[in-house]
Amino acid sequence: MHYVENPPNPWLTHSVEWLGEPPEAKLEVFEETETRGIIAHNDSPDVGFDFTVNCYRGCIHGCTYCFSRPTHEYLGYGAGTDFDRKIVVKVKAPELLRKELMKPSWRGDEIVFSFTSDPYVPLESHYKLTRQCLEICAEFRNPVGVITKSALIRRDIDVLQELTREASLGVFFTIPFTDRESARAVEPFAPLPDARFHAMADLAAAGIKVGIGIAPVIPGLSSDIPVLLKRAKEAGATHAFINMLRLPGSVAPYFEERLREKLPTKAERILNRIREARGGKMNSSMFGERMRGKGQYWEATEHLFRIHCERLGFNKKREHVSGSRSTFRRPSAQGNLFS
Repeated sequence: MHYVENPPNPWLTHSVEWLGEPPEAKLEVFEETETRGIIAHNDSPDVGFDFTVNCYRGCIHGCTYCFSRPTHEYLGYGAGTDFDRKIVVKVKAPELLRKELMKPSWRGDEIVFSFTSDPYVPLESHYKLTRQCLEICAEFRNPVGVITKSALIRRDIDVLQELTREASLGVFFTIPFTDRESARAVEPFAPLPDARFHAMADLAAAGIKVGIGIAPVIPGLSSDIPVLLKRAKEAGATHAFINMLRLPGSVAPYFEERLREKLPTKAERILNRIREARGGKMNSSMFGERMRGKGQYWEATEHLFRIHCERLGFNKKREHVSGSRSTFRRPSAQGNLFS
């Protein structure tokens, strides 16, 4: 049974302590109708893109390490199971995206789906918000990037092919592990690694550029980088990246609690390795350091990644250019009439 376990919300002036067992955490869906904007600007130098669209708040995949968990605290929820089970759906996302792409100030920079939630959470099969937004980007020929863990993306191969033809597109599947035990321990409700590799292969076979994100790398737990890269290459991937585990704010205690629960014999070693790679701390919030580690472990990890990327031919040339403006076009009234 999955119980409500949330670290204290630093933005609230009160807290709740359950007498006895807390209630079972059940999925709750909230439709947000007052969203003012949908394109978010990223000002972090650690992230390789500037603009994102998030159609959902929270993520049913339940990854215990997700750095986005504290964003739920701004809504008055917790960063623990609330993030997994209280999902906010931005039902006006497609409408807002069209309005923002029509603004003279928008210049056709790459838009990445998504950053704070997976664009293909299971609810997407019903709401189809990500698909509608991708269709609008295709209509405007706006460059797109997609980052996901979900095999549901195969539903939208037709739209992704259109974006590949008319603009530019890159799809990255984040796959940090190959074995089920590790995946289920820290990504309890996400599709299994095999499902992600199968989806990657299907997209590549359809002519769509795909890559793998080995993210996050969890010191002491991540041990199969060469195998991940080899499987990604076999599935048709041409690009790859790695990121170090981030545990901001309330994420650290929640991650540690779940780690000790699911991997009790490995937890202490993993936590010690994380501290070694973070200069004695569990997290670094400094720009330029947040996505990378320190010390011998991280240097060895980066070296291993580079060697196998070179051996397998990853990242040979930058085919997907962030910020490309050459394809962006606003549809004219005449164009819409005859389309």
